[in-house]
Amino acid sequence: MGIQELFFFVFAGILVVSALCVIFARNPVHSALFLVLAFVTAATLWMLLEAEFLAIALVLVYVGAVMVLFLFVVMMLDINLDRLREGYWDYLVPALIVAGVMVAEMVIVLGGRYFGIEGMPLPEPRGADYSNTRELGRLIYTDYVYPFEIAAVILLVAIVAAIALTLRHRKDSRYIDPARQVKVRRADRLRIVSMPAEKEPGGEAR
Repeated sequence: MGIQELFFFVFAGILVVSALCVIFARNPVHSALFLVLAFVTAATLWMLLEAEFLAIALVLVYVGAVMVLFLFVVMMLDINLDRLREGYWDYLVPALIVAGVMVAEMVIVLGGRYFGIEGMPLPEPRGADYSNTRELGRLIYTDYVYPFEIAAVILLVAIVAAIALTLRHRKDSRYIDPARQVKVRRADRLRIVSMPAEKEPGGEAR
């Protein structure tokens, strides 16, 4: 076993343990922190597979943005943990089936040669001038340009739909009309009042 395979199994073990802690941790904040550890460990595995761009994107997008949002939401909301755990064990059988399928797939791909099954070959070592980002961009904008554009349009429609669903005018809430703010004039907001100067009892203006 080489040093790369040893690192892979060590980080894979950490990833599995952190994923289990996300599920079984009683505190939602601890679950979110274990999920951060799982994301970072998954990014490390991608670095071992020479997918540096995906690893950095995972850390920046999920750990740096999404998980911070999750932590703010979990810490600000008063979550009823007892109600959250109701019906928790009802999903045990489907979860075990899905987990078993995932484990079987990983065993076939990674440990197939130990069981006489031809697994997926490991990536060949690249030269020092190899750029993972350049190769990924070349594939996206040449071979997969149409699926990439379709996915971008679907995401744009989803964003617009989410904004349209949440942007509702309620009579009991105050909201800002940008069109009225742009059309505002100085006379609508400012009024200059001329007042006579006050005088002291001695007759001098103050």
